[in-house]
Amino acid sequence: MAKIIGRTKDFSHVDPALMTLNRRQLFGAAAALAAGIPASHPAQSAEQPDSHGAPAAGPGTTLEGPADHTLRIATGLVELGPDTTVSTKIYNGQFPGPLLRLAEGRRVVVDIRNDTDTPEQLHWHGQFVPADVDGAAEEGTPFVPAHGARRIAFTPGPPGFRFYHTHLRAGTDLSAGLYSGQAGLVYVEPAHDPGAYDHEVFLVLKEFNPFVSHTETPLDFLAPANPVPGLQEASQQAMLAALEAGLKQGYELAYNFFSINGRMLGQGEPIRVKAGERVLFHVLNASASEIRSLALPGHIFRIVALDGNPVPHPSEAPVLWIGPAERVSATVEMKQPGVWVLGDLLDEDRKRGMGIVVEYAGRKGEPQWRKPRPFRWDYRLFGNPDAVAPPPDKIIEMTFAARIGAREGFDEFTINDIAFSMDNMEPMFHLVRGGRYRLHMRNATDDVHPIHLHRHSFEITSIAGMPTAGVIKDVAMLGSFQEMTIDFTADQPGLSLFHCHMQAHMDFGFMALFDAT
Repeated sequence: MAKIIGRTKDFSHVDPALMTLNRRQLFGAAAALAAGIPASHPAQSAEQPDSHGAPAAGPGTTLEGPADHTLRIATGLVELGPDTTVSTKIYNGQFPGPLLRLAEGRRVVVDIRNDTDTPEQLHWHGQFVPADVDGAAEEGTPFVPAHGARRIAFTPGPPGFRFYHTHLRAGTDLSAGLYSGQAGLVYVEPAHDPGAYDHEVFLVLKEFNPFVSHTETPLDFLAPANPVPGLQEASQQAMLAALEAGLKQGYELAYNFFSINGRMLGQGEPIRVKAGERVLFHVLNASASEIRSLALPGHIFRIVALDGNPVPHPSEAPVLWIGPAERVSATVEMKQPGVWVLGDLLDEDRKRGMGIVVEYAGRKGEPQWRKPRPFRWDYRLFGNPDAVAPPPDKIIEMTFAARIGAREGFDEFTINDIAFSMDNMEPMFHLVRGGRYRLHMRNATDDVHPIHLHRHSFEITSIAGMPTAGVIKDVAMLGSFQEMTIDFTADQPGLSLFHCHMQAHMDFGFMALFDAT
């Protein structure tokens, strides 16, 4: 578990609490440094992996020449506030990890070094990369050995807001996997960017110091809000059967500390803006388990991209709702001079750190918070109202269910009654490469599941039986007792992992492999 320790020193590095990029600044290191986060600097010479780990072989590998970027995994300190520092695994000695600004279509070479005692995986979330590079052992990606290294090469894409993170099974170890601080930002620069904003702000939402609990805060925020009765009945029957078998409700995750860009509310530099500016916020939820909300009193978000993909119909919202691993890009017109709290709607989480101050030029004083009007998050708002998704070549039926308390005190999750096994890792679904597939997902649990498909993007084609089209994502929240269809083209050969992005859910069964040949 991340350790709570006293303040040991006055950190002299550039405060990572604010990552802003002026539209007119250069890409790469200069832009990243202006953002308040060090860029991942190109290596000065070709560094060969040490004897602890041979580099990967195959299409994603090169051993010649210097690397464009180096990412180093090690245990480090994250100073959340003057009296609160946590010890956890991070990238390049910082949280979040370095912002990598990559050029669409331009091949990049990355050295990954692991200074820990545990073999690691580094997943390139949202990118179309070979399975041996993707960063998932289930797909066959080689591990980055303990005290070893691995060099990879790939062509970045698709363009937009992506990220990288660890991809280990944590199980009951609440210091491993996504419970750690291993998350960093990637922005793949599109070949053409209209740049209709004055500057960018990157925000990473993250909790630290997890612990287990039997208490869960229910969230009712998705639309449409019409659960499927049959799914509710199936869940109730499974619950009764588990209780009769002597099982108890499984553990839930809770956290001691909450942060944006590694700082608790009020403990880092504010976001400084000027009246009349248009600011583009790129927001990542790097949580291992929590759905987050974000509001800026007196201001409205105009959502322009989801998971890095431009939406067909940019729409306004007073609140952003973001599942684990989701990204939202939204512009805000700065028309309300003052000092404000940009923060989570949950009062307890916001007061314990999940927020950041927005300060207009020439304004001082105590940051103000006002709860926004109620708003339901509906992916259909951002779709093309006139479009109809093309018919798929095949529909795959998927039902998600839970067995309470069945795995080391945690709930076990199944897809079509099968919990994923790390022992054999057999593909559940065999696909024809190039085929268009529709996943009809039915959620027979009371959890909201952020569903992720590796190495592909997908199109949301219906929610609660209501058709939609045009919204392209790589993570989508499936509501409790709800159904959704998503379409994708199986254009990546080999194994691709499908899973819920909540760490405990994927650890305890909520995964499946697709094999495209």
